[in-house]
Amino acid sequence: MGDILFLAHRMPFPPDRGDKIRAYHLLRHLARDHRIHLVAFADDPEDLQHQDGLAAHTATRTIVWRKAPTVWTGARALLQRRPVSLVAFADPAVRRAVNALLEAQPIDTIFLFSSQMAQYLPPAPKQRVIMDFVDMDSAKFAAYAKGGRGAMAWVHKREASLLLAHERRVAGLSDASLFVSDAEATLFRERTNAPRVHAIENGIDTVFYDPAGRFEPLGGEGPLLVFTGQMDYRPNIEAIRWFAEKVFPRVRRAHPDARLAVVGRAPTPAVQALAERPGVLVTGSVPDVRDWLAAAALVVAPLQLARGIQNKVLEGMAMARAVVASPAAAEGVDHAGTLCVAEGADAFGGAVLRLLDDPDTAAALGAAARARVIARYSWDARLAPLDALLEAPAGHLHQRGGADADRLVPGRYDADHERRR
Repeated sequence: MGDILFLAHRMPFPPDRGDKIRAYHLLRHLARDHRIHLVAFADDPEDLQHQDGLAAHTATRTIVWRKAPTVWTGARALLQRRPVSLVAFADPAVRRAVNALLEAQPIDTIFLFSSQMAQYLPPAPKQRVIMDFVDMDSAKFAAYAKGGRGAMAWVHKREASLLLAHERRVAGLSDASLFVSDAEATLFRERTNAPRVHAIENGIDTVFYDPAGRFEPLGGEGPLLVFTGQMDYRPNIEAIRWFAEKVFPRVRRAHPDARLAVVGRAPTPAVQALAERPGVLVTGSVPDVRDWLAAAALVVAPLQLARGIQNKVLEGMAMARAVVASPAAAEGVDHAGTLCVAEGADAFGGAVLRLLDDPDTAAALGAAARARVIARYSWDARLAPLDALLEAPAGHLHQRGGADADRLVPGRYDADHERRR
C-alpha cells in the first residue's frame, strides 16, 4: 500500500479538544497499515512542545506555526472574493511542504482534515482524495447569519455562501467526503447533491474516560455542575452564558450551595466575567478534565448551535455522569435514552433540578450512559469503515475533470501567487 499525506488545520496532539481528538484517532487508525506524512498547522505554543507525541504514528511531520487572523486577513478575503476561513489558512510554507512530499514520497492517498486544507490539493490530483469535512461549516455560518444583525450578519451570510461553493467543489474532487454524523451527511447531500458522502462518527476512549480511575479531589461543598469545552469557541460561549444567566439562578434558588464549573482553555472576557456570578467557577485550561467530570453531580451541554457529535457529551457519558443536553447537543448521539434532553430554560432547569433532587436516578442514568458508549462508540468500531474506503480503487479519478480542479487553483497560494499579492 502507498503512503498517506495527512493534512490537518490543527496539530492533532495532544488530543485535548474536539477537532484534535478526532484527528488524532483518525491518524492513529490510519497509521496501523500505512506510512503517514503529516502536514499541520499549530496555533498554540504548548502544542509545539508535544510534537514527539506523534512520532509513533507518523513517518514524517511538518508543523507550521499559524498566526491569529487579523483585519488584513478579512481584507484579503474580500479582495480575493474568497472565504475568510480559507484565507486564514493559506500559507506558502504548507504549499511547499505538500508539493515536496508529493514529489518525493510514494503517496497514493491525500487525507484532508477540515475543508480549509483542501486548498492545498494539486489542481488535478492523481492520488485518492478523502475529505473529512467533519461538520458542514457553511451551515454553521448560515446559522450565525440568521441569528445576527447588521454588518456581521452580512459577513456570515457571505462566508456561508462562499464556503458552500467551496465544499461543493471539493466534494467533486474527492473519492469520499466524510462527516461526523448521519445528520450532517444528509444535510450535505441535500445542499450540494454531492456523491460519495459517508458518515464516520466520533468515538470515545472508554479506558481513558473511566470513572473507576483515580482522580484528584477538587474539594468544595454542594453539587457540582460541569460544562467542558474550548472557551473561545462561539457556540460554547453562547451556551454557557445562556445557562449561567437563564438556568443556573433557578438551580441556585433550590440548591443555594450548587456550583457551576466552566472547564476549558482560552476563556474569553465574556466567559471570565461569569465567575463574578455566585457559585460560578471559570477554570481555564486544566491538567486533566477527568478530575472535573469525576467530581460532577451532573454534566450540562446546553448548546444552542451544534454540528455533529459532541465530544463533551460522549466524555460525560463515558465517565458515568448524567448528562443534561439541549436537542442540538444531543443530535447525532445514538444515546438510546441515556441522555436527558431538554429544550428551553424552563425545561432545562427542571431536568437539572429533578436529577439533583434524585441522586439515585442520576447515578443510574450515568451508569446506563457509560454502558451505551462502551457498546456503541469505541474508536475501533467507529473508524472501521475507513479501511474499505482506503482499499477501494480511486475509481472516479478520470471523472474529476479540469473544471473543478481549475476552480480550486486560486486557493493554492504557490510562490508566484505570494509575489503577486
